[in-house]
Amino acid sequence: MMAPIPVRNPRTGRYDYQIVPPATDALDALCADLRAAQPAWEAGGVAGRIAALTEWRRAMIARRDEIVAALVTDTGRYHESVLEFESVLASIERWCRLAPDLLRYGDSRPSAIPFISIEGRLAPYPLVGVISPWNFPLLLSLIDALPALLAGCAVVVKPSEIAPRFIEPLRRSIGDVPALNAVLQFVAGDGATGVALIDRVDLICFTGSVATGRCVAEAAARRFIPAFLELGGKDPAIVLAGADIDRAAAAILWGGTVNCGQSCLSIERVYVEAPVYEQFVETLTARASRLRLAFPDPQSGEIGPIISVRQAEVIADHLEDAYARGAVARCGGTIEEHAGGLYCPPTVLTGVDHTMKVMRDETFGPILPVMPVADVDEAVALANDSDFGLSAAVFAHDTGTARAVASRLMAGAVSINDAALTAIIHDGEKQAFKFSGLGGSRMGPAAINRFTRKQAMLVNGGSGYDPWWFHGGTL
Repeated sequence: MMAPIPVRNPRTGRYDYQIVPPATDALDALCADLRAAQPAWEAGGVAGRIAALTEWRRAMIARRDEIVAALVTDTGRYHESVLEFESVLASIERWCRLAPDLLRYGDSRPSAIPFISIEGRLAPYPLVGVISPWNFPLLLSLIDALPALLAGCAVVVKPSEIAPRFIEPLRRSIGDVPALNAVLQFVAGDGATGVALIDRVDLICFTGSVATGRCVAEAAARRFIPAFLELGGKDPAIVLAGADIDRAAAAILWGGTVNCGQSCLSIERVYVEAPVYEQFVETLTARASRLRLAFPDPQSGEIGPIISVRQAEVIADHLEDAYARGAVARCGGTIEEHAGGLYCPPTVLTGVDHTMKVMRDETFGPILPVMPVADVDEAVALANDSDFGLSAAVFAHDTGTARAVASRLMAGAVSINDAALTAIIHDGEKQAFKFSGLGGSRMGPAAINRFTRKQAMLVNGGSGYDPWWFHGGTL
């Protein structure tokens, strides 16, 4: 038996739960069973797969309270957990609606040779592996799994060992749908289980840090299997002089502090044209100061605990480095401990520059460093001065101006006169730039095609067969 892994409660700091990773032979057997069930899942057609996922959606609704309760314990936050659950339900409904058209492929058509026709088939990868993170445990464990299942793949998911409590109630909902239970399984474990998983699947999806993503990509390359990676971010926001300052401050605050800033698409640095810099900082600080910690219970306020102890250490390090280099906290600015949980009040930093970690490395906390710029060109140059290119935001007096600036940014998605819209808009195709990811879009219609390969059937429909090319024939 594998050694248990203790799990920390982010609200109490106590290790009050544990998971047991699968032994090698158990993981082998699980993957073999999924592979054995996949052909029947594919043969059932899109309609059959939609029926199973629709039934699962109903099963999840029936188990809503226990799944949400587990998410709340996993993450220490309430409102985001409810939203996460509802987002998954909406995602199942959306993919089931879109799948029939997106997977329609292969009508016979003539080739360049009159008596040979071409037929196509979308061949699903038999077994897809998903390694998902702790910040949105349910949503990010399924964001790739749902389109993969509808494409006809079997799927095995390894969520983060930091937030694994939701696995058991979710497994029960999957077990309520036998057809789905045969092709969708969740395994608990840490990085070692993730490494083992890569060796047993035909395609891997990973969401997490750049460092781990690089290891995943290298392991996948050794096996010649596709790897789709959604990695870190250091999303910039640009505020131009003509923008609606109150609107910009409200949107950037939400984009930087929702889920306590524990999101790859969080706004983590802000560049403001000098004429409106002080007004923006004052407005942002006033708004940020009104947000409350979600303590003593998850519904007490808007800012939940830092889920990962290691991430709290990163946030503290970034703040210490910033202060040492001259940064000033206009509000917040420290990590607080309450009843064993670690919290960071929304923090607005000024006096920042690109020598500081808080402006260059992923912080993953509710920290908003704000830097004045002379003009648009300086704002764009600083926004692009990053190893990351996940998403960004631009605020201007009109959408045309904002679009022009957005087109100069090295980022996969840019919110115009808003922030972090990819958190709620999942139908816009985008790809990560730079070290923020690798592979096709996990958003929009293209997301489902990542899980299939195009197979061509070249059909000779002639009545006889004369291999004319063997004896000098011409077309």
